[in-house]
Amino acid sequence: MNKPELLAPAGNLEKLKMALLYGADAVFMGGKAFGLRAFSANFTDAELREGIAFAHRLQKKAYITVNVFPHNADLEELPAYLAFLRDAGADGLIVADPGVYRLARTTVPEIPLHISTQANTTNWAAVLFWQELGARRVVLARELSLEDIGIIRQKAGVELEAFVHGAMCISYSGRCLMSNYFTGRDSNRGECAQPCRWKYYLVEEKRPNQYIPVLEDERGTYIFNSKDLCLLPHLPQLIESGISSFKIEGRMKSVHYVATVVKTYRQAIDEYFADPQSFTVRPEWLEELNKVSHRDYTTGFYFDKTTAGDQIYGSSSYHQTHDFIGVVRRYDAAAQTAIVEQRNHMRLGQEIEIVQPDGPTFRQQITAMSDADGNPIEAAPHPQQIVALPVRLPVTPYSMVRRKADAE
Repeated sequence: MNKPELLAPAGNLEKLKMALLYGADAVFMGGKAFGLRAFSANFTDAELREGIAFAHRLQKKAYITVNVFPHNADLEELPAYLAFLRDAGADGLIVADPGVYRLARTTVPEIPLHISTQANTTNWAAVLFWQELGARRVVLARELSLEDIGIIRQKAGVELEAFVHGAMCISYSGRCLMSNYFTGRDSNRGECAQPCRWKYYLVEEKRPNQYIPVLEDERGTYIFNSKDLCLLPHLPQLIESGISSFKIEGRMKSVHYVATVVKTYRQAIDEYFADPQSFTVRPEWLEELNKVSHRDYTTGFYFDKTTAGDQIYGSSSYHQTHDFIGVVRRYDAAAQTAIVEQRNHMRLGQEIEIVQPDGPTFRQQITAMSDADGNPIEAAPHPQQIVALPVRLPVTPYSMVRRKADAE
């Protein structure tokens, strides 16, 4: 079996670097236009060049999303943008619309094309259709079971990509019009307002202004709110199914989320291939996935038909056991201190955990802190303040500092 690619989201340049340093084989990202995450920070042209170059220095890949469903006016600037991506060294384009596919094939035929999950490819005949048109990869619809994927793998030679972790869209393959209807923001052109996460009541036609809870929660119900996908416990079945690329959702998620999830799946995949016969899912991996902000986990459509249990009906949707409080910018070996950019409340006496891209994760207490001028401080109150922390082990740049969420 070939080791599957681990593909991570990159919502901005920092997240791209974290994803690759923490073990992703490739990242997917979008420019300021033509992608489906218009409200992610996304990448300027200069940042796209820098991000692609960073990936290539690590001998890894960068794929660019061009998966909007464009109107006529959107096509005017597309050929020039595609040519820019070719010149920047993009390793692949993720597309959904046949018109965009046609323009890419004629404008930049040398760039591999990946068919987006937005194309809702759900069967082997559709996969062969794209394969015969020259697509390098098909990102399968989320609605497929593992058995479905196995059948497709037997019949098609094209690369298959599938989501293994992250948020699930309530609508079929993400093709939703709720945002358009409620807010005028076109979800299929990158502007989704995520109304599926809002709280809803039921109103009867002849009793206006009487808001009836749909279930038993008097505060309303999140009837469209899906649980998050997590397939780490089923890693051997995923690998054996022949999926070419394991995709993590989350271009709008935090640096902490991206790095933690990537490192966990990296460790699990590598350990499986080191000794498949003895592989077991480690409890500490599942603990890591609980440390980041997430909804309750589900296996989605992979094993059984979805039920009401795959939805969240209460108002407390998100959980996490740890808060991300800083990122290491450099290590001062002489002083044995980490120079940290603060991202959340930090103060003396806190018990912290330091997670490194490579190297051990360890815990310690904050016994001293100083500001950028070397003055002792008791807390770091300013956003992104630079502080120096004594650490009991050497640390590398881009290491994360975090603490238990309920610890003050």
